[in-house]
Amino acid sequence: MKIIADVRRARPDAKKLLRITGLPAVAALFATAPERVEKLFFDQATKPAVGPFCAVLARARKPYRVVGTEELARVAGTILHGGIVALAQPRPIIPFDPDAAAMWARDARLLLLIDGVGNPHNFGALVRTAAFFGVPRIVLSDHPAQALPSDASYRIAEGGLEYVELYRAAPFVPAIRKLRHSHLVVGAAAQGGRPLASLRQSERPFALVLGNEEAGLRPATLKACDEIVTIPGSGSVQSLNVAASAAILIHAMTANRD
Repeated sequence: MKIIADVRRARPDAKKLLRITGLPAVAALFATAPERVEKLFFDQATKPAVGPFCAVLARARKPYRVVGTEELARVAGTILHGGIVALAQPRPIIPFDPDAAAMWARDARLLLLIDGVGNPHNFGALVRTAAFFGVPRIVLSDHPAQALPSDASYRIAEGGLEYVELYRAAPFVPAIRKLRHSHLVVGAAAQGGRPLASLRQSERPFALVLGNEEAGLRPATLKACDEIVTIPGSGSVQSLNVAASAAILIHAMTANRD
């Protein structure tokens, strides 16, 4: 496991620190941005796996220690901590710039946009899926329900939040309209879109837009897209969970990229 040892000391605001739990998420954090870690807590069972993390923190004169089950759950805010908790500075969310997005299009990679996914578990699952398929960037909307990185989403993402850049587009719909100059913007809808199998690659890379778990994409967002696609099902249930839909759509849109 590669650990980046150049850890810069910072003045943490305890109210803003994230509680990142689970060995995969903590390992990803130490592998990519160990300077964000302020404190580390772990149980006896996890101790053999955290030696490199402790060495990094020791060099930066930051605290780490073994704690009991009850204290670890208290620090984590959940019993679902996987034996380890890192208190860390949040990763910045970058303002979305359509001109920069035009440069992204040169690498022909899928761009994921999320418009109002409000459940932090769904948000974390989406990020995990994006990271698994190598989607490098996610653009979040200004939807009032939009989930942002949190303790819960970090836990569900299993380290994915360290490998995907997050951007925020406000206002969102004008940003989509500008994005159409460089990307083929495809909105996902439970009903009424063209079949996914009929979607074809174009000279512009895909930008996939996913909407709120209950209401889907807002009408203005749908209108701003180039295409609307629907995943066909048996009809037994109305739709898939947004994270499950994302996995199918992202796979389909990246399978023949190369």
